[in-house]
Amino acid sequence: MNEIRKLSLNDDYLIPEIARQNGVSKYSFYKFVHENGLERIGKGIYSKEDVLVDDLFVISQRCSKAVFSHDEAFYYHGLSDREPLIHTITIYSGYNAHRLKSDSKCKVYYVKEELLDVGKTIVKDNFGNDIPMYDLERTICDLVRSRNSIEMQEFSSVMKAYIARKDKNLNLLMEYARKFRIDNVIRRYMEVLL
Repeated sequence: MNEIRKLSLNDDYLIPEIARQNGVSKYSFYKFVHENGLERIGKGIYSKEDVLVDDLFVISQRCSKAVFSHDEAFYYHGLSDREPLIHTITIYSGYNAHRLKSDSKCKVYYVKEELLDVGKTIVKDNFGNDIPMYDLERTICDLVRSRNSIEMQEFSSVMKAYIARKDKNLNLLMEYARKFRIDNVIRRYMEVLL
């Protein structure tokens, strides 16, 4: 049973798939879960009752291909002061995100599979866990690409917050924009705001 304890993620979460990959039988895993009073907090994720659940970490474990984006990234990068009520992720087109939408109450955006990793980085969330999220410039590309579904006031506020940042990288922004074929749109916004 000690081998299972060593496999826990950040001493808070146990995942049967990781245990299986390390030679722990299904029987031993679930016996450990039962004997230690762990509870299922998501599909394939177990934790102690007293652990405050890190939703972002749980979602990233449930769907390893998903990348946190849009509202989640606006807030994380300091472009918005509104903490999102619903987590936003991006996944490749064709992925069945039905369970994520219903179980985790996620808003899901889709991109072509070859564009999924553009601007993807790993960040520490508020619990200190590593989660995948888009960088600042990809976040702005997502904002522009989704401009018809975002309130005009929020759109304007996020754009102005980006322009005011000293760490913005306009060259990288335009490189990403070309990949998403929105470089002309972004150029127009930049000409107005700069």
